Amino acid sequence: MPKTKTHSGAKKRFKLTGSGKLLRRHGPRSHILEKKTPKRKRAFRQYQPVAQADEKLAKSLLGKR
Repeated sequence: MPKTKTHSGAKKRFKLTGSGKLLRRHGPRSHILEKKTPKRKRAFRQYQPVAQADEKLAKSLLGKR
């Protein structure tokens, strides 16, 4: 049986920590930034944990158990 390939889109979007947690980036940071407060824009830089409901799918796309 051949190895399964890692999903290219998923490996660019998710980050797996050493403890096994999945992290993702925030979405609305690419345009219409004038009306957003600086505090809100700074918060978009931080990584956010992936929702528990989506974790299983994201890990399988990354080739992890």
